[in-house]
Parts: sequence; C-alpha cells; structure tokens
Amino acid sequence: MPETNPDPVVFTVLNEIRIIEQLARTRLEQVLPDGLRISHFSVLNHFARLGGEQTPAELARAFQVTKGAMTNTVQRLEARGLVEVAPHPNDGRSKRVRLTAAGYHLRNGAIAALAPVMQQLEDELSEQEFAAALPFLQRLRAYLDAERDPPSA
Repeated sequence: MPETNPDPVVFTVLNEIRIIEQLARTRLEQVLPDGLRISHFSVLNHFARLGGEQTPAELARAFQVTKGAMTNTVQRLEARGLVEVAPHPNDGRSKRVRLTAAGYHLRNGAIAALAPVMQQLEDELSEQEFAAALPFLQRLRAYLDAERDPPSA
C-alpha cells in the first residue's frame, strides 16, 4: 500500500464526508426514540429548519427518494402525530404535509439527547474549527443540490 494517497483530493474529501455521515448517523440512531428511524428524523428536522408545508412529491425530491418511499415515511410520521397531512387547497389530487408541535418537540428532544456527543466533539475540536468548515460545506452542498438529478420512480 503506498504511503501517499493517490486518490484525487475531491474524492478524498467526499469519502471523508461519507464516513463522517455514517458515524454521525450511528450516533443519532442510538438516541432516537423507539421506532423512529433516521428517515423519519430527517423529515422532522427538514420541517423544523425550513418551516412551512410541502407535498410528498416535494419532500421526495428534497430527500432524493421515490414518492412511494416518502409517502411511507409521511404515513408513519402521521400515525404518530408528528406531522399533519391535509388536502392541497389548489390541487385535489395532492396533499400538504406540515410538522406538528409533537414532531417539533420530538426532533428537539433527539437533538438534546445528542448534546453529550456534541459536547465531546466541541471539547476535541473547537467551535471555531467547525465555524471555519461551515462555509465550504454549505457551498459544496449548494452545488451538489443544484446539480442533482431527480430520483427514478
């Protein structure tokens, strides 16, 4: 095995991000309430960050999953009272999804349960280091978001 990494730097950065995502996902799964999956938490977090309402199709596009997969996730969240689904006011064939107070509370509780993990990270890596990485990561996300293809049905 060579001592230097022959891989392109862009690949190496994206690979590091993938590994970080997997490690963070595993930590989050350890604190989610019984029966709540990462896909469920992600939808709750999406609404908590952005607010408003979206159709299942808009959510599917945002998460790069099929409409069927998103419909399943929304139905599970609705059954737990974490989101509300209502008819679309302008399109009788479509529905609008929004976060409930219970969904917001559960999302915040999961983040609070992660506080010790986040504190350990901040004890090891300073808030300034995280802040310095943020602009690059946000630009990378925005670029990849703009360049993505819609998922196949």
